[in-house]
Amino acid sequence: MKNLFFIIFISSISAVSCSKKEPQDLYPADSPKASYDTMAVDSFSDGAISVDVAEQIRMSSQKYQDSLKEALKILEQEKKIKEELEKENKKKAEEDKKQKASETPPAAELKKE
Repeated sequence: MKNLFFIIFISSISAVSCSKKEPQDLYPADSPKASYDTMAVDSFSDGAISVDVAEQIRMSSQKYQDSLKEALKILEQEKKIKEELEKENKKKAEEDKKQKASETPPAAELKKE
C-alpha cells in the first residue's frame, strides 16, 4: 500500500514537471532600456585598464617615488666609492712603478762597469 502511494506521488510529480510550458521572454519588448553601458568590463575589453596605465598609477604613488630616490642615492654612493678605489689603485700602481724603476739599475750602467 505504501508502495502504491509512493508510485502515484512520483508519477504525479513527473507529469507536472515534464509538461510543456510556454517559454517566458526574459527581455520583453516593453521593458525599460538602460541609458548607460551595462556590459561588464573584463581584462580583455576596450574599457579595461591597460598594463601601461596600471604601471603609471603604481609609479605615481609616493611610496614608489621614495623607493626610487633611495635607490638613486645608493647608486651614487657606490659610484663615489668605486671612483675613490680606482684613484687609490692608480696611485699605488704609479708608486710601484717608481719603486721598481729606482730599484733596478739601467742596463747601460751595468755594461759600462
